[in-house]
Amino acid sequence: MEMSDLILIGRIARAHGIKGQVIVDPETDFAGLRFRRGQSLLVGAEDAPTARQIRDVRFHQGRPVIGFEGVETMNDAETLAGAELWVEAGTREPLPDHTFYRHDLVGCDVVDRDGRQVGTVSAVEGAIERSYLIVQGARGEVMIPLRVEIVTVDLPAKRITVDPPEGLLEVNERP
Repeated sequence: MEMSDLILIGRIARAHGIKGQVIVDPETDFAGLRFRRGQSLLVGAEDAPTARQIRDVRFHQGRPVIGFEGVETMNDAETLAGAELWVEAGTREPLPDHTFYRHDLVGCDVVDRDGRQVGTVSAVEGAIERSYLIVQGARGEVMIPLRVEIVTVDLPAKRITVDPPEGLLEVNERP
């Protein structure tokens, strides 16, 4: 399986309790869909993950607390700390209009309405309703709200056009 076939959906933060559960830092806006009882996840480094089935799950303060089949003790769970959690790209859910998977936006070129280069998307941060692009440009890092009013995404071309209000790019610039 190649990296492009996998989607990162979380990282195991640490063991939790004595029954082999772990706390997950989710990397998805769809935690309720991705972390369900019976769901199979790929656990570990992207070049050699191991399939594990979720035995039980609950959410605490927005973070999944997961028990995996075969992970029964705190010691077992501690060995998973720091592991990445992946799903195969083919399991993606269709998205509503003007909504994008973060990994599809990373690497896109960003230009302004006049075609001038702003930079390249290095990350997407924030919750789905308040996401913003982290763009690496010639003058440093720029944060751009991912709002339909100012951002047009052309995924096949890997190009994002922004029409920001005056001063937005300069005020959100970080050296």
